[in-house]
Amino acid sequence: MSTPMNHQVRLAARPVGLPTDANWQFTTEPVAQPGPGGVLVKTLYLSLDPAMRGWMNEGKSYIPPVGIGEVMRAGGVGRVVASNNPAFAVGDAVTGSLGVQEYALFAENELRRAGLARIDLRAGSWTQWLNVLGMPGMTGYFGLMDIGQPKAGETVVVSGAAGAVGQTVGQLAKIKGCRVVGIAGGPAKCEWVVRELGFDACIDYKGGDVRAGLKEHCPQGVDIYFDNVGGDILDTVLTRINRKARIIICGAISQYNNTTPVAGPKNYLSLLVNRARMEGMVVFDYADRYPQAIAEMAGYLREGRMRSREDVVRGLDNFPKTLLKLFNGENFGKLVLQVADDDAA
Repeated sequence: MSTPMNHQVRLAARPVGLPTDANWQFTTEPVAQPGPGGVLVKTLYLSLDPAMRGWMNEGKSYIPPVGIGEVMRAGGVGRVVASNNPAFAVGDAVTGSLGVQEYALFAENELRRAGLARIDLRAGSWTQWLNVLGMPGMTGYFGLMDIGQPKAGETVVVSGAAGAVGQTVGQLAKIKGCRVVGIAGGPAKCEWVVRELGFDACIDYKGGDVRAGLKEHCPQGVDIYFDNVGGDILDTVLTRINRKARIIICGAISQYNNTTPVAGPKNYLSLLVNRARMEGMVVFDYADRYPQAIAEMAGYLREGRMRSREDVVRGLDNFPKTLLKLFNGENFGKLVLQVADDDAA
């Protein structure tokens, strides 16, 4: 039998502004077998996230940058196809940092750092394990619950409302008894956020006036703002916050491809006037508590109280252009790249 080949996407150069084809290198190498304690995973789906753009930059951050020539970092789900580790059996469904490649090989000492863990497909589908039950869902859950600390009756605003994190935040806030107003790009996304996810209202930042929309839909002000975009929208929301408001800084997708310095909030003095709190969050800080959040939200999925929408694109070769969908707002739901079919299904 011929040795299977592993197709990979590696970082060839650090981008300036939006990534281009010149930033990527496609490579092929034989699939190696795991050593003692090691595991080999066949990648089925990969999570494409705005944070990937930051991982491509050189410099200090919450996680080391992807090195030039390294396989691009990405979370994913797949099947164990070879294992010398008693914690993982051939055929197990798993999630972890698999990278943009068809097969991910882990030595025993790499398993923990990669976050490789078994998943239960009875709790959610493959793609839901990259969305509401995966890193975006964990981000939304702990950002809202730990930093936002929502109370019934409060008004929650979330930007990027139709995206992976935003859809979880809004639905969870509704479950906790809050009034929820989303901000999203385009009438189709806004309609979906209200009709399908149950938000109380949604402001179209592409076709409407965000300031006017906040005045209309948040007449009592904003108690919690979950920020995924930064820039002008963050500045505008800061003009509407209430006393003791909580602002969760999850991301700033409007700033990630800037070729000039990142623009900070001009209206930050509103934090002083309103005795408000702005706090950044990184989901990896909560890794030991993921099972708690997964169990709770799997229950909401099972009960029909929470929905999960994924935007799936097929083909490893499509990675470079698919990643760009995140930055032009083209994706509708959690952006996922399908690498292979599940032969065990």
